[in-house]
Amino acid sequence: MRVPCLVLLAATGLASLASAQMGAEEFDALTRGQTFYYGVNGSEPYGAEEYLDNRRVRWSFLDGECVEGSWYEEAGRICFVYENRPEPQCWIFDRTGGRLVARFDGETTATDLYELHRSPEPLWCLGPRIGV
Repeated sequence: MRVPCLVLLAATGLASLASAQMGAEEFDALTRGQTFYYGVNGSEPYGAEEYLDNRRVRWSFLDGECVEGSWYEEAGRICFVYENRPEPQCWIFDRTGGRLVARFDGETTATDLYELHRSPEPLWCLGPRIGV
């Protein structure tokens, strides 16, 4: 009888280590006031997002250009709309190994972004382009 109990305890412990999809409240509490730097394949830099009050965000592909946006929860996904791209981009967020992981939920090939670093410092953005 001890072996089945140990197997059950081990399985329960492993299940608790598995990541769980984040809802809006947990996502907001984790991200607000922080800038997250994301990578693909675990280490290749992709971009960064600064999470502001009132579910506002600022995104950059780390080229100094930033775009403003906002996020909301829909059907368990965190969806973003940006000033230059009003159609929603929805992601499923969870934490794996203590880091945020985002999986794109759309019609294109699955894209996973992994938290490389987070900082309380604001995102570095160049000023607006002036001229013709």
